[in-house]
Amino acid sequence: MTQALAERETGIRSGGQEYVTFSLNDEEYAFDALNVREIIEFGNVTKVPHLPDFFKGVINLRGTIIPVVDLKQKFGMESGNYQKHTCVIVTEFSKGVMGVIVDAVSDVMYLSDESISAAPSFGTKIRTDYIKGMGKIGDGLVLILDVDKVLTEEEALIISEQVSSQFMIGSS
Repeated sequence: MTQALAERETGIRSGGQEYVTFSLNDEEYAFDALNVREIIEFGNVTKVPHLPDFFKGVINLRGTIIPVVDLKQKFGMESGNYQKHTCVIVTEFSKGVMGVIVDAVSDVMYLSDESISAAPSFGTKIRTDYIKGMGKIGDGLVLILDVDKVLTEEEALIISEQVSSQFMIGSS
């Protein structure tokens, strides 16, 4: 029995994993599907003062306050109007839960280990530690992001402290 046939029959794949792919300004990116809690429609975001511009505020998701980051702004891309396909990917990362605004979610796809190359190195002056690798899909590439490194340690700490202090329930 071939490996592909065995994987199809058992539903178990080896040597790879599933990724949630999404677009930012017509470029494809991905998060490990295990880090994605859910995908929701972009809606009302409550602003929180004194935070970086890429931090858009917080949302109340079934009683849980979740910080929301505009990934295009975080990456220094032009971030203008939000369109009808704009959505929030709710991700779990080492500091908790974070919503990430993206142009559109494309797919959930399986990538084998062989189809993923190491992240490019541009020297020590350019930060690329948030890129886990480059997935090859046909003739194209998808940047696989490390959700734990999208925010710097300092940014994640600032956001978690600011959100908890602004939205403490029952505090006086």
